Amino acid sequence: MSEHRDRARHRRPHKLLAVGLPLALTTAGVLVYGTDFVPQRASAASAAAAPAWATATADGFASVSALGQNGTYGGRDGRTVTVRTQADLEKYATAPEPYVIVVAGTITMNPVGKEIKVASDKTIVGSGTSGHIVGGGFFLGQGVHNVIIRNLTIRDAHQGVWNDKEHDFDAVQMDGAHHVWIDHNDLRNMADGLIDVRKDSTYVTVSWNKLSQNNKTFGIGWTGNVTTDITIHHNWFRETEQRNPSTDNAAHAHLYNNFLEDVANTGITSSYGNYSRGGTRMVLENSYFQGMRNPVIKDATATVVQRGNVFSGTSGRNESGGTAFDPRTYYAYTLDRAADVPSLLKSGTGPRTAIGTTASAEAPTKAAAATTLTVAKDGTGQYRTVQAAVNAVAANNASRVVISIKPGTYRETVRVPSSKPRVTFQGTGGSRKDTVIVFDNAAGTKKPDGSGTYGTSGSATVAVEADDFQARNLTISNDFDEGANQSLPGHQAVALRTAADKILLDGVIVEGDQDTLLLDTAAKDRLGRVYVTNSYVVGNVDFIFGRATAVIDRSVITLKKRWDGTSAGYVTAPSTAANRKGILIANSTVNGDVSARTFHLGRPWHAGGDASLDPQTTVRNTTLGAAVRTTPWTDMSGFSWKDDRFAEYRNTGPGSGPAGADRPHLTDAQAADQEIADWLAGWTPTAS
Repeated sequence: MSEHRDRARHRRPHKLLAVGLPLALTTAGVLVYGTDFVPQRASAASAAAAPAWATATADGFASVSALGQNGTYGGRDGRTVTVRTQADLEKYATAPEPYVIVVAGTITMNPVGKEIKVASDKTIVGSGTSGHIVGGGFFLGQGVHNVIIRNLTIRDAHQGVWNDKEHDFDAVQMDGAHHVWIDHNDLRNMADGLIDVRKDSTYVTVSWNKLSQNNKTFGIGWTGNVTTDITIHHNWFRETEQRNPSTDNAAHAHLYNNFLEDVANTGITSSYGNYSRGGTRMVLENSYFQGMRNPVIKDATATVVQRGNVFSGTSGRNESGGTAFDPRTYYAYTLDRAADVPSLLKSGTGPRTAIGTTASAEAPTKAAAATTLTVAKDGTGQYRTVQAAVNAVAANNASRVVISIKPGTYRETVRVPSSKPRVTFQGTGGSRKDTVIVFDNAAGTKKPDGSGTYGTSGSATVAVEADDFQARNLTISNDFDEGANQSLPGHQAVALRTAADKILLDGVIVEGDQDTLLLDTAAKDRLGRVYVTNSYVVGNVDFIFGRATAVIDRSVITLKKRWDGTSAGYVTAPSTAANRKGILIANSTVNGDVSARTFHLGRPWHAGGDASLDPQTTVRNTTLGAAVRTTPWTDMSGFSWKDDRFAEYRNTGPGSGPAGADRPHLTDAQAADQEIADWLAGWTPTAS
């Protein structure tokens, strides 16, 4: 991309629009990130054949061996069956044998409020996002144990009146059960509780659920015994009035990384958030409370130990006191930063498309397996070059092809054409630096056939034109030597160009100088979503640029000096179409061995002088090094950045600064309305 563009004839002003939110943190070059990791455990007979979600085991207190039960693993030792009717669901859920029960489709309970009585040793899991239970739920009675309820949407038993005891319908109710894991569900609009953990139920973990549109949301207790051990983590409570949760007489209640959100001017107003009652001992860590009234309350007899929580726009009681316990005495766990929790949970809670999707009914059919092609420079693989492996991928391939690349430096250009979707480049070394794809074309480099120069987009070392591409654990580089090629007319030298949708870059390095990472779309009117995580992007001039809708999350953006040793540059140059989202940098670090106050965060690229474009970059929840200018945005080719969409939100570090006319910050309301999940528009990036 040229540093210079035609001057615009005119430009109308645009209202500032905001963008997405964050996840974890990168510091000192070490990437730390919260994941949707679920530990796995399987019997010898089933481990080889069963998908990971069918053998998954709980974390938290549900993982603790007690009461004769060795953790919580549900029906993994039984048969996997798929159900589509209430009769079949009830048949297998109440059976004495272990089962993994896959709910494929919507099951409407008859009568309304029906709660199926689940027996021990069961996994009930939704098939992707299709498993819905409408107008009823599940009941786990005295002594029922080793149950997993996962990846389901349970909804709409509400009959129009809250607290109507004639319609006391719950999504999941436990009376004296133990070793239960409730994970990745969407629970909403039920007549009474979304989750009730009652009558000395214990060894329970509730994780990664979305709980919304309800009154009495999540109750724990209902006896005078101080018995229950429960872990509640990574749950999103949204528009729920009370019991968020209410925890009565819990021996050990560990709540961490939850997001409690009360949106202003809606029909539901919170009365309180986390409540420690009776003899409860509660540890409350790294949770985020947004707009909640009375976010944390406790009885005089109860304890709450708070650590690292964030309270934004809250009011009323916020209490703590007493001594509790150390959760690590019972199990290991990893905390995400509280500031990252809203984005992490908005994009990560609820049913996942990758869970429950390979099981079938009584006669299972295997899903199409990924094909693996190996590349090795030394001839020990199927192919010696990456392009040769790409060429071997069948046109319009129906299933994923993993190109496994052994350590080495592959000096070549690579193109993945649009006819070859679902391709993964996987480096197999111990580090992303062990496998390197590199070349040195620049925009001004002459093509060997004499047909002209490559131009900016044609200079790419790797060009991805196919949807659903992934790259992991490798480096993609353009090592064009600007100093040695001063006579060339164009020094733009792209390492990676993407021009497709659903691109996942996980654990990679993309490095160059000018125009390192070109995030494009297949056409101006086509959507092109890119998600970059746990990665490094290195460059100096406009080195993250293009018209794609792109998120760079939990990554390190490294600034480098120019070929002559000077420090000056621009991180982003978005070329976003109007009414599209542009570039979002979240939960990352921007730094480098360059002079202080010499780099802009971005400038508007109106490709070809197109005044209809509306470039957008937002940098938020990111650590900014001292190299970032105090006025971080600048004009380009006659277009003012103030007419486009450039903003910051809650950045930290020596390069951050207060809001002002030359440094716009998003309001909390703007930020809350535009999250990573909105940026990706229904796509949940999943490594495969």
